[in-house]
Amino acid sequence: MIGLVMFGAALLLLVLGFPVAFTFGAVAIYFGLGAAWIEIIPDGGTLMEFWDEFLSMFSMMPFRIYAIMTNKILMAVPLFIFMGIILQKSELAERMLESMGTLFGKVRGGLAISTVLIGALLAASTGVVGASVVAMGVISLPVMLQNGYKKTISTGTICAAGTLGQIIPPSIVLIVLADVFQLPVGDLFKAAVIPGLMLVGVYIVYILIVAFLDKEAAPAMKIDMTRSRASNIKRALLSIIPPLTLIVLVLGSIFAGIATPTESASLGALGSMILAFMYRKLSYTMVRDASLETVKTTAMVFAILIGATAFSMVFIYSGADEIVEHFMTTLPGEKWGFLILTMLIIMFLGFFIDFIEISYIVVPILLPISQTIGIDPLWFAILIALNLQTSFLTPPFGFSLFYLKGVAPPGVKTTDIYKGVIPFIILQVLVLASIVLFPGFYGFHA
Repeated sequence: MIGLVMFGAALLLLVLGFPVAFTFGAVAIYFGLGAAWIEIIPDGGTLMEFWDEFLSMFSMMPFRIYAIMTNKILMAVPLFIFMGIILQKSELAERMLESMGTLFGKVRGGLAISTVLIGALLAASTGVVGASVVAMGVISLPVMLQNGYKKTISTGTICAAGTLGQIIPPSIVLIVLADVFQLPVGDLFKAAVIPGLMLVGVYIVYILIVAFLDKEAAPAMKIDMTRSRASNIKRALLSIIPPLTLIVLVLGSIFAGIATPTESASLGALGSMILAFMYRKLSYTMVRDASLETVKTTAMVFAILIGATAFSMVFIYSGADEIVEHFMTTLPGEKWGFLILTMLIIMFLGFFIDFIEISYIVVPILLPISQTIGIDPLWFAILIALNLQTSFLTPPFGFSLFYLKGVAPPGVKTTDIYKGVIPFIILQVLVLASIVLFPGFYGFHA
């Protein structure tokens, strides 16, 4: 049972706020020492044999680290991160929000609808959840409140729209899961398009229903009459067409098989700098700062990956994976019982830990079981990706909630944000359930 205790200890330390990569590495070392001691010393073994046993657990570690650093799939991660940061610093979100708001302003809930649509465009162009939530929180939230929007629907819409970057390609979550599942990134990107668009559609329908039922929840925007509608449409198109062109080039080259995800990510990084130049925002300072942020974020991802690799080695050595496999394969309902319990476990863990830890610690344990049961890996990967997106919204540790609270006006309380995201969490769960129940509609094989 040492492996299961180890997992509980790691989860506890993460909840207490210890750094993720160091937590996994340290827990692996301490419990590895404990496992080697239990294996050797009680049977009369020597300290030298104990030490050899401990080192044998990590004998493949250098090869694993080398494989991680030369992984062609993961090479796309820093390039997409750089692309997103450059677009965020070029004030892309600000331009689109300011122009799109006027197009839907006459409709009740129009500001919220434009926020969702911009969130989808930002997801497909930047994929950086924190940047999207912060940008929309700074610009869209004050405008919503000034136009009489209730705090709950305003904050909930911004958080939900900002997290679309977790499921709409090119998502870092999808790239990480492609590596774990050993699936082509392009296939995973294609498979995520319909679920991502479904989420956008469900959000918009919900906003329209709320605005219709509650006249004070999301009133129509007060339009600036000094500009004609044609002028507003022109401004909106000028704001949307450049990033949309970049999205089509990046994703289109992947879907058409013209370029690999890494090559497309390189194209996206270059394209983001061209857009920044067009917006007259490109500078040496911007590129330097974006590069530093990219290095920091990428280093964090790879450090977590290395710590998770050490953790998984000890976990497997302890035999805990066999206990989990036996338990999961003997569930009532077989495949459906496994799927339901898996989704519940990942959703629960999402309340406390980030998607990277779940992807590299929990998913590798569940993946062989799903293969044994005969679950379509593409379907399973998308279910996990959508579930991981929900973790960005779930209180108390949903990252989107913290991002928005950090830039929200003083009158917006944390409880307002929590209440606002609950309906969107329910909507995400409903979409997740629809993919489980009707996989054929989304193009998957059950």
